[in-house]
Amino acid sequence: MIFQCTQSLYATVSLYLSTLVALSSAAIYDQYSDIPLGKEYDFIIAGGGTAGIALASRLSENSAFNVLVLEAGTSSVGVFNITVPYFATRTVLQYDWNLTTTVQPELGDRWLFFPRGFILGGSSSINGMFYTRGSSDDFNRFADTTGDDGWSWDSIQQYLALNEKLVPPAGYPNTTGEYNPNVHYYHGAVDVSLPSFSQSIDSKVLDAVDELGGIYSYNEDVNSGSPLGLGWLPRTIDSEGRRSSSVTAYLSDESNDKLDVLVNARVARVVPTSNTTLNSTIRYSFRTVEFTQDITNVNNPDLSPVHVVTLTQITASKEVIICGGVVGSPQILLNSGIGNSTTLLAAGITALVDLPSVGQNLSDQAFIANAFLASTTNTYDDINRNDTVSNEVLAEWMGGDGQGDFQGAGPLGDTFANQISYYRISEELTDEYGDFAAGGSITINGSNPFTPPIIDPGYLTAKFDIVAMKEAFKIVYTFLNASVWDGYILEPPTGLPSIPDFFTMNATELDVQLESYIRNSTGSSAHPVGTVAMSAKDASYGALDPDLKVKGVDGLRVVDASAFPFVTCSHTQVPVYVFAERAAVLIKTSWQQ
Repeated sequence: MIFQCTQSLYATVSLYLSTLVALSSAAIYDQYSDIPLGKEYDFIIAGGGTAGIALASRLSENSAFNVLVLEAGTSSVGVFNITVPYFATRTVLQYDWNLTTTVQPELGDRWLFFPRGFILGGSSSINGMFYTRGSSDDFNRFADTTGDDGWSWDSIQQYLALNEKLVPPAGYPNTTGEYNPNVHYYHGAVDVSLPSFSQSIDSKVLDAVDELGGIYSYNEDVNSGSPLGLGWLPRTIDSEGRRSSSVTAYLSDESNDKLDVLVNARVARVVPTSNTTLNSTIRYSFRTVEFTQDITNVNNPDLSPVHVVTLTQITASKEVIICGGVVGSPQILLNSGIGNSTTLLAAGITALVDLPSVGQNLSDQAFIANAFLASTTNTYDDINRNDTVSNEVLAEWMGGDGQGDFQGAGPLGDTFANQISYYRISEELTDEYGDFAAGGSITINGSNPFTPPIIDPGYLTAKFDIVAMKEAFKIVYTFLNASVWDGYILEPPTGLPSIPDFFTMNATELDVQLESYIRNSTGSSAHPVGTVAMSAKDASYGALDPDLKVKGVDGLRVVDASAFPFVTCSHTQVPVYVFAERAAVLIKTSWQQ
């Protein structure tokens, strides 16, 4: 992504501390005791995030189904700070799980912040809102890996159509030539738009593309399935400059008494309801969920041995669907006795189902943000470091600056990047070093189900990782060497060579400098996947069958990014929605039969 903004001190917004009014189709309960006594549910969904809310909404479209969602965080309905798109650049710890990784040896023994949404809507309520599908090859590889053509690029188009609602950007700017209308959908649930606010470097970026050509060529639509090149970056923002999350998209203002959402509900585990099920290969049926509402503050949970929480059990008549995300889903399964038996026993957990792949295969897109000093003051920097500027643009976004502007005007009605580019690593490098391989894991840290898990992404542990990063820097520097940037870019980030030096310095010295910078700067892109990965039905590895059912048990599925066999080349939001939409169809079909 190319954007003109550096992270700075965050300003405190003192203006317009209003609460947005929104309606929800689901009944959102703060306390389990508020749910009508005796109400029974066909499906219980553990996790009200990106996938969980979308899936719950689709299942509740069947008038015969009652659905309950258990969400650990608070409600996101009407929360102002997550509604304004640009405020995504301001981390609000109140709405995050505040997880950290283990010390990463290949990153100079640093531990990293590992962002995950702790609020209704999950990461769709706090993410950067970018809406990229990835490559058609990603989904075709999903199909090949699972032996299920339903995951192929052509097959998932029907689920993209259910999800995407392309709308004009706030202010209705002219977007002709910025996308291909034929590859988008216009009647789905989630509002998707192109950039509404022009950045000062937009024209320079496009001039560089015209000058360089080749791998930098303009791509009219990166969501066509062929994303290589540089194009405009879609985002989940509506025509009034507001975030479109799973909650705003799938919980509409229409009445729906088939769907209930319980917030502040931390799921501990799933519990077997019987040990005699459909056939001799399946020992357990898991349709009971155990949760608590005694731990409401993720920042300071009381996890001491003397603290006793009240655990409540509730049973689904049809299925339990875990949508806890790449961290929460394996944690719930492991605490339920589903995982590597040896590891579970060592943690003090009774092993019920030996499924060694649970918690393994963690992969993420390693990420480095590089802020070059530019010879201009026309940047986004002051929004987050100057209260006066921050309040001025907030008034503009509210349509109350006296200029007659529309709702959502200005930089706050958009996110921080207008273009994105994709490049393919050369075959010579993959032939020599292999391809990307998942080397991370998530494991439980004892028998207390509410203790944060051990997260080890294994960043840069494969030789390919560091080589790919170095190749990326060569691509970036070549782009910035275009003549349009002459006199504009003044200095590189500390630790990197200047643009002229990059092309003239000794190759060995450059290699050493790049490797040092990469190891000291790499972080998480917040796109982890794979910890409860699906595989072919008869595969000896993997945790899920292609229909997202947990292998070897009955009544239990997992639907979220943890189910991906590998990380896609996109942001993970769109594939997660695709998984939720397809899961809804699979589940409806199985129970209608």
